[in-house]
Amino acid sequence: MANNIGMMDSAYFVGRSEILSWINSTLHLNLSKVEEACSGAVHCQLMDAAHPGTVPMHKVNFDAKNEYDMIQNYKVLQDVFNKLKITKHIEVSKLVKGRPLDNLEFMQWMKRYCDSVSGAGHQNYNPTERREACKGGKDTNKKSTQTQSTRGSTNAPKTHPSRRTDAPPVHSTGPPVKTAKSSSTTNVSVYDQQITELKLTMDSLEKERDFYFAKLRDIEILCQSPTISNLPIIDAIRRILYAAEEDPSIVEEAQAMLLNQEKQLNPISEDVEEYKTQKRKSFINLDVDVAASATLSPRQRVSDASDVHCSGSPLMTY
Repeated sequence: MANNIGMMDSAYFVGRSEILSWINSTLHLNLSKVEEACSGAVHCQLMDAAHPGTVPMHKVNFDAKNEYDMIQNYKVLQDVFNKLKITKHIEVSKLVKGRPLDNLEFMQWMKRYCDSVSGAGHQNYNPTERREACKGGKDTNKKSTQTQSTRGSTNAPKTHPSRRTDAPPVHSTGPPVKTAKSSSTTNVSVYDQQITELKLTMDSLEKERDFYFAKLRDIEILCQSPTISNLPIIDAIRRILYAAEEDPSIVEEAQAMLLNQEKQLNPISEDVEEYKTQKRKSFINLDVDVAASATLSPRQRVSDASDVHCSGSPLMTY
């Protein structure tokens, strides 16, 4: 199961176009944006497709417009998660806001989970019929049907055979025309494939960009904490974080700030070391004096005593 997949898992690098294609093909919908599924009704039906009969579809509201109705759908989804013992946390407050990144991440997780359960296939599941029991489900089915028919009619003139034969060139012959058409069709298919690959690459890059931007935002919030906001290292981090351009000197300036702070703290340590050195010297001098007095000769001691008598000591008798 995909209950505890990490943020760097391959599931979170699936592009928006692939997610939309999977939703629309599985549930017979016509979503153009991932955030259109922010009401939670689509998530509930995806779980119903993965576990048929588990979701009480009569409680799902496909016509949810305000946050209260959306939250009710997510409550149904949470009950299903609890029943299936799924430990995935649902960020309801972020999803109902319709934020693209939050909805994309949760839908990427949904795709990974549904693929792990059903093997990317939902046999004998009729999403249109199951949606009939939901509030607003019939209107959703009508809109999806109308959209499909509109798209079909819009695309029909482009492939109409009569337009290909209207007003043919006067000097053209049969075989060259067929060759040109086949080569143009081949070029179009190649271009379409390249466009699809570029879109997937762009989606992957956008996902990676959003991921690292979120990390930088977390660092910025941490630097704003009152307990550490005044530390020198936080100032250095802010200098790098808020740099307007890519300049290698910014890092050097940040390192210089830290070195200056260390130099300001060094005089205190130097005074302490000087005090310890002087104290050490005084002890050494005292030891030297004691040793010197112990090594005096008897004659020197007598001379010292005579010096005391001559100096007017009260111990002297006449």
